[in-house]
Parts: sequence; C-alpha cells; structure tokens
Amino acid sequence: MVRQTDELPREPFSETDMLLQWNKFAKRLSDSGQKIMATYMQINDPVLEGTIIKLELPNEGSKVDFDNGKHELLGYLRGKLHNHDITIEVNVNEVVSTKHAFTPLEKFEKLKAINPSVETLRKMFDLDI
Repeated sequence: MVRQTDELPREPFSETDMLLQWNKFAKRLSDSGQKIMATYMQINDPVLEGTIIKLELPNEGSKVDFDNGKHELLGYLRGKLHNHDITIEVNVNEVVSTKHAFTPLEKFEKLKAINPSVETLRKMFDLDI
C-alpha cells in the first residue's frame, strides 16, 4: 500500500535529535565499510533550519559524491525522526578544506579519537608520530 504524501508523518524534532540520528547513520556506514560517505557526513556538523538539514563540504567533488549517496540517509532520517518533509541541502565551502590541513600529529590525534587502540599500538611498538 502506497501512502499519500499528506498522510506521511511530520512530527517536530530538534537539531539534537537530528544530530544523534545523523551520527548513528555515519557510524553504521563506517562500520559497513562505506567510509567515504561516513567521512563526508562527519567533516562538519550539519545545521538544521526548519526541516532542511544544511551541510557544508569542502569541494564540488565531495558534494557530487554525497548527493549520489544521500538517498539512503534521507530515508533513514525521515523514518527515525518521523518527518517526511526533511531535505538535505549541501553547500560547497572551499574554506572548509583548509581547516583540515593535517599535520602527522593532527592525523594521529584524529585516528586516536576514532579508535583509542591506536595509542596502545603506538606505545606497544614504540612508534614515532
């Protein structure tokens, strides 16, 4: 049975609710090996304006990749937040990429935040950063 669009849920939700579901989905993608999409989702925290989720990405290529993969995310968010008016708007901001000019230490710290076991390995094998 196909529902009419006016029968679909449109429950209110907060930015916190949205971010919680956003991050759960990113983790699920990462755990299933879809690391690129998960990375795009975690470059910046999305901002909620009404039912529009706005995300900034560093370049046009990342925007195209994200747009190609966002349909599953959109379905997930609409279901979990019980609101079928949700849309995702992606803006390209070239300045975002300069925030991520990683030094080896910054890369290591980011990896350590994702997986604290990296620090254990570094100590175990007496590795430099």
